This record gives sequence, C-alpha cells and structure tokens, in this order.
Amino acid sequence: QVQLVESGGGLVQAGGSLRLSCAASERTFSSYTMAWFRQAPGKEREFVAAISWGAFRTYYSESVKGRFTISRDNAKNTVYLQGNSLKPEDTAVYYCAAAQKSGILTASQATYWGQGTQITVSS
Repeated sequence: QVQLVESGGGLVQAGGSLRLSCAASERTFSSYTMAWFRQAPGKEREFVAAISWGAFRTYYSESVKGRFTISRDNAKNTVYLQGNSLKPEDTAVYYCAAAQKSGILTASQATYWGQGTQITVSS
C-alpha cells in the first residue's frame, strides 16, 4: 500500500505560479509511474501529467503542455508539479496518483491516490 500526501496548493492570481509536492510512503515509489490529475466542480477527474519511474519520459495533457512541468526525486520519494502562467480554468482539486502503466493515463489506471489539494486561480 502506497500512501500519497499532496501539499502546496493555494490561491494564486492568473499568470502566477505554484508548485505542488506529493510525498510517498513506500520505498517502492521509484517503481511506479507517478501522475497528477485534477477535478473541477461538476467535472470528471482529468489527466494532467505523468512521469515514468526513472523520469525518462514525461507526458502532459494538451491543456497544460508548455505551462506545467512534472518531475520526481526518487531519493526523496517525492513527485512535483510546477505550474506556471496559471489560468482560472486551472482551478481544481489536484490529485497525485501512482500507476503501473506509463503514458497519458485515465483515472481508472491509477492504483493509489492522494487526498487532493486545492488550487484556485483568480482572474
């Protein structure tokens, strides 16, 4: 069982930046693809970004490509999501997830989830 704990959410003005962190409890963290999803009110949970176990490959949704960067530090069992040029439509609860598959993931492909952290972008 991998426990994931997100941090770093908050309120930011449009055009600003935030960095989310997700700390994992297990040393097997390094064997999982790590991903970020988000869910806005009334919408389905959607894929944001993913990074392969060795950080060799990264994947992004079209809506965040060029603005968000996913990275990981396997020595610290932590994955990060840097969001720049934030837009009001980025407002959502952001979830960290661990998956055994790589690539652009669906929510059903995630094995473990964090509890989520809110990002609110004001216009």
